Amino acid sequence: MLFACTIVVRGRVQGVCFRATTVSEARRLGVAGWVRNEPGGEVRIEAEGAREALEALVDWCRHGPEYAVVEHLDVAWHAPGLDSKHFSIR
Repeated sequence: MLFACTIVVRGRVQGVCFRATTVSEARRLGVAGWVRNEPGGEVRIEAEGAREALEALVDWCRHGPEYAVVEHLDVAWHAPGLDSKHFSIR
């Protein structure tokens, strides 16, 4: 069964390879979707996959890559509906 979530990560999360390492982590977990920088300085992730894989991605986002400083994380669960089976940077 597929699940989906939107993750918004705030803090020092741009300019620290957050998007690239999110792609690596999502692909390792078998999660589809995308990640992008937002104009306000946060990173937005749309992800779809097995519930356990998504929960693991959310847990990873709580700290992110080495130089990130995650101050806040918003997670919203919703119905799946992505067109892609891959994970990419937008």
